[in-house]
Amino acid sequence: MSAFAGLVEQLAELLEPLFHASAAAAAIVLFTALVRLLVHPLSRAAARGQRARTRLQPRVAELRRKHAKNPEKLRKAVLELHEEEKVSPLSGLLPGLCQMPAFFLLYHLFSSSTIGGEANGLLAHQLFAAPLGDRWADALGDGGLLGAAGLVYLALFALVAGVASFNYWRTKRMTAAGAALAAASAGDAGQPVPGLAAITKVMPFMSFLTLFSVAVMPLAAALYMVTSTTWSAVERARLYPLNA
Repeated sequence: MSAFAGLVEQLAELLEPLFHASAAAAAIVLFTALVRLLVHPLSRAAARGQRARTRLQPRVAELRRKHAKNPEKLRKAVLELHEEEKVSPLSGLLPGLCQMPAFFLLYHLFSSSTIGGEANGLLAHQLFAAPLGDRWADALGDGGLLGAAGLVYLALFALVAGVASFNYWRTKRMTAAGAALAAASAGDAGQPVPGLAAITKVMPFMSFLTLFSVAVMPLAAALYMVTSTTWSAVERARLYPLNA
């Protein structure tokens, strides 16, 4: 933890001539971008895996028809198909899993009053008027919704809402297209894919959960979340074009 705190401090010192009192906040944004850049090859691999799984849907539907009365044979047949085509069902999870250690380190760093037995100096850093170790509730209690710190959160909420709306629109179109393809593939069997209708309805709204996260996390962790979510929106727009 001390080494990670030192890294954030060093990045903040490098950025201080440009960002002054908000240098630590800028360091968090830069750190997040570096993490996402390192994970980007996994995101590209996940996109290739998603395209491969989409291509295999007619063959999976055929296996579902063939083994409709034997779930165990169906499971083995699908696994063999994925292995034969070198498609990993878990590839889409890897980018998120690889980011979790960095996020939890940052969350713990700005939730701890001491580091290595000494006072955590990072908690004194701010994003404009909002301390990086505070939460939205602290901002509401110190100046209210339209106070100096409250306005910082309102700006973050506006950014997250914009990104979430963009993700909502894209996810709604992609899940609808995926559902139509799955239904067409399984049409001869007359069997809907289990749970597909529920997933299609719920998935577009998942993007708005980030609003809740920003409201309850320390501002530093919320800043990581906002930066990462914005990066994801741009990255997915490039890797998963709607007209593909």
